[in-house]
Amino acid sequence: MAKSKGIDNPQPHGRFQKFVFIVLIPILFIIVVTLVVLTATGTNVFEKAQSLGIHLPFTDDKEPASADTEKEDTDALKVVIEDQKAEIAQLNSSLEQKTKEADGLNASLEQQASEMEELRQTGEESKRSFKEIISTYEAMSAKNAAPVILNLKDDDAVRILSSVKPATLASILEKMPPADAAKYTGLITAEEGGSQ
Repeated sequence: MAKSKGIDNPQPHGRFQKFVFIVLIPILFIIVVTLVVLTATGTNVFEKAQSLGIHLPFTDDKEPASADTEKEDTDALKVVIEDQKAEIAQLNSSLEQKTKEADGLNASLEQQASEMEELRQTGEESKRSFKEIISTYEAMSAKNAAPVILNLKDDDAVRILSSVKPATLASILEKMPPADAAKYTGLITAEEGGSQ
């Protein structure tokens, strides 16, 4: 009868059994299902867990630094700072030197620009002066212009003769000795052929 009594009256569940059935088994079931779903989607759960564990502050594996280690680190940082300060000073001196060179080049450019302006003005004055000389030879009689041109240097004479009007040129060449007229005609022709 003792056996039948045990079967008819089941013993009440203990607290531990209730905890296992109500809390622990459902939590384990949820974890297993979640792992299966995440694995099926291609997520590596263990790598994610490991990366999260590395970034948590309470999982840091480093030992607290001792005072000696901190002093060594501080000294090393001071040396690095001094090296960087020396490098900065060197770069500053190099920058100052480059700035001086640039200023010198700018001054040289300004001087060359002013010289070019002076040459341009001189060239314009020379052109104006040459035009006045040409108009003077054109105003002169051929009889008076021919001997003057014969006494000039060949380059100057050819420059003047090639700039006067063709009618004036013909009159001046008429008043020259034939040998000189032929010489200047050849020089004018050579100059016009070389300038084309």
